[in-house]
Amino acid sequence: MNKEPLWTKDFISVSASNFFLFVAFYFLLVTMPVYALQSLGGSSAQAGLLTTFFLISAIIVRPFAGQWIEKFGKKTVLISSQVIFLGASLLYFFPDTLGMMLAVRFIHGIGFGMATTATGAMVAEIIPGSRRGEGMGYYVMSTNLAMVIGPFLGLTVMQSLGNTAMFAINAAIACLAVTAGLVIHTDEQKQSVPVVSIFQLKFNLRDLFEFSAMPIALVGGFFSIIYASLLSFVSVYAEELHIGGVASYFFVVYAVVLLMSRPFTGRWFDRYGAHAIVYPSILMFAAGMFVLSQTETALVFLVAAGMIGLGWGTLFPSFQTIAIQEAPPKKKALATATFLSIYDLGIGAGSFIIGWAVTGMSFSTLYLSCSAYVAAGLAVYFLLQGRREQKNRQTI
Repeated sequence: MNKEPLWTKDFISVSASNFFLFVAFYFLLVTMPVYALQSLGGSSAQAGLLTTFFLISAIIVRPFAGQWIEKFGKKTVLISSQVIFLGASLLYFFPDTLGMMLAVRFIHGIGFGMATTATGAMVAEIIPGSRRGEGMGYYVMSTNLAMVIGPFLGLTVMQSLGNTAMFAINAAIACLAVTAGLVIHTDEQKQSVPVVSIFQLKFNLRDLFEFSAMPIALVGGFFSIIYASLLSFVSVYAEELHIGGVASYFFVVYAVVLLMSRPFTGRWFDRYGAHAIVYPSILMFAAGMFVLSQTETALVFLVAAGMIGLGWGTLFPSFQTIAIQEAPPKKKALATATFLSIYDLGIGAGSFIIGWAVTGMSFSTLYLSCSAYVAAGLAVYFLLQGRREQKNRQTI
């Protein structure tokens, strides 16, 4: 039996568009706090608001983006959002106060939230049903690679070429995202919809969130709290261990392990189901956090990175695949928006909670606690999602 094709032009294009969107996101994630402190005269707390404003606007717009996709189509929403994303990228040259920069970040987040919702809905349609786990794994890997390339490129450009070059390259990356989006083909029938209907949105909860995706979205949000601890503090932990020189390689190793494991984990998801992937991945994630908490050398630090990459790097695309599979065909865009909104809430909450917790304990104790938290996720997954899947299998 021949496999349905996965690596089509449209799959590559939507993955590339997603990749450039997230490269731009991570590019600025690590540089904007430094820019706020050094060039805008902000405090550490104010610098943190630059990320908060971006994520808040992305979270707010995603449920509405799901409605716009149903009304206007995926391609229309994608290109419109990427134009907003590119326009906001060009605005970074002008603010000379923190307040003006917060406004730019808010607009930028709107474009990002809409665009990532649209690409998620598009890829769910493009991937063959028989290869959904494998395809989603490769698609999400574009985000993981961006997480490595974006921060490295951003800090290198800022330190070597300055702020003007940093904003110019960020705009160029946004242009690449638009270019990749333009070549994606969709089979949607174009229909004439009045522009005023953009603002005629439904505010019923069932129109803002896809409730079939809510259980797995809550599971994803539960784990993303711990992922936030890695994004925010793993480099600080490395400095505390006097191995700061290898901190930048943490996510490189993370990505390499993902690249090596992705051909197998995605296929196993399609062949054996979610349980066969999710439970071992949670255990691997917990074990990786435990090893991280006990590390004293650069080698063990990087071994932990690989274990976490295999664990969380496999869980995230698996959860997103489940969210899409659970939703009715016309609600897959809204399911994607629901999953990503709750995931982002977990990242935002995690950054605050972990930042507060680390003031009262060492990083070693923090990551040891995180390991126990992740292990408890076995029960969270079983209660919220695992039992439902078992019942579904029994009725088949």
